Amino acid sequence: MSLRLYDTSARQIRDFVPLAPGCVSIYLCGATVQAAPHIGHVRSGLNFDIMRRWFTYRGFDVVFIRNVTDIDDKILAKSAEQGRPWWAIGYENERKFDDAYAALGCLPPTYQPRATGHVPEMVAMIRTLVDRGHAYAAEGSVYFDVRTFPAYLELSNQDLDQMLQPCGEGESGKRDPRDFALWKAARPGEPSWETPWGPGRPGWHLECSAMAHKYLGEAFDIHGGGLDLVFPHHENEIAQAKAAGDSFARYWTHNAWVTMSGEKMSKSLGNSVLVTEMTKRWRPIVLRYYLGTPHYRSMVEYSEEALAEADAAFTRVEGFLHRALDQAGQILPAAEVPGDFAAAMDEDLGVPGALAILHNAVRQGNAALAEGDKESVVVLASQVRAMLGVLGLDPLDRPWAAAGGRGEQLAGAVDSLVGLVLRQRQVARERKDYGTADAIRDELQSAGLVIEDTPDGPRWELS
Repeated sequence: MSLRLYDTSARQIRDFVPLAPGCVSIYLCGATVQAAPHIGHVRSGLNFDIMRRWFTYRGFDVVFIRNVTDIDDKILAKSAEQGRPWWAIGYENERKFDDAYAALGCLPPTYQPRATGHVPEMVAMIRTLVDRGHAYAAEGSVYFDVRTFPAYLELSNQDLDQMLQPCGEGESGKRDPRDFALWKAARPGEPSWETPWGPGRPGWHLECSAMAHKYLGEAFDIHGGGLDLVFPHHENEIAQAKAAGDSFARYWTHNAWVTMSGEKMSKSLGNSVLVTEMTKRWRPIVLRYYLGTPHYRSMVEYSEEALAEADAAFTRVEGFLHRALDQAGQILPAAEVPGDFAAAMDEDLGVPGALAILHNAVRQGNAALAEGDKESVVVLASQVRAMLGVLGLDPLDRPWAAAGGRGEQLAGAVDSLVGLVLRQRQVARERKDYGTADAIRDELQSAGLVIEDTPDGPRWELS
């Protein structure tokens, strides 16, 4: 096996070699919980869920950390705007993110640390950085001195002399405007913690470095996040962690955005689509297919038409499996996925190429069904289930029923109603009222359903 990943730090695909044989450690930058998640937020969770599942399939023990940023300028701004406690806003939206991940079939992380639960670790890291001459206190805040870290900006491939560090509110006393805050001095009405440099709260970048060290040690395999985090967040994580003595992440992996009209989906731009709204109109498993099957480094342009295409494509796969079950009685996932599917996944998680193999197996399976070749149907359906399983998309896997949400409830209701109408059609046929039976079939077809009469009774699927 030769598993290869694109490494942002190297700007190329390179062989993946874990630190510890048989083990993979992953840290994913999770949500800043100032509001409910939109589909752009959960794409990162989906992409890294597929990565985790693939490593597991390949025989690795995976430790997967996804943090929660529950103290941040954005959360405090929401608190002031809504007149609600900052912690209440954070906790409410953390639950909404958890619900969204679960609804879309993401496995829970090994650990999900909150920033506010790790202030002692952050203070210890700041003390190390100050002692080593990489950080300084000013006006109650503590800043990282970027000039003391020669490798700064190597991840984003920028020139320090040509850039400005984004400045957070209330950051004053910097020696250089490009220095970034490790600790922010307390301001009236805001939460604060006591430190040797005075009361205050942690800087965003420090939170992740401290939590990654806490749960994964001085070195780990993969650090992930959205493409928008390369700078400043991940650059600053690298600087403070390595300056404190950690080797930190060996591979950096970034997923692209969900866009609308060519722009990144964002609440601030007013172009976000909430997960809770989407699952009222689309089955969660279809949303997972839509967001998870493009390559993780490719932009996904949101449109209702693209979602409808994803729905139709997944329904064809689902329809084959149900017809195979009708013919074979039971279909278990194969022990291994096909070799060409595995080869596609091993090359930088090439889900689109792997998906082409899956859909080809579905076409072959439908042909075998038409020919009555039960043995081939079972083999192909077993392979399809195995391939879907590593993508988290197997519709026969029971966890999907538990995570269904409103979209799944709607699908169940539609299935029941169509079943009732088909039984009425069957009654009409039995009493030889073929005119009524044909009229019912025509009405269902005009509504976009394909009706198939089988020896075990009628079946339906979307056209």
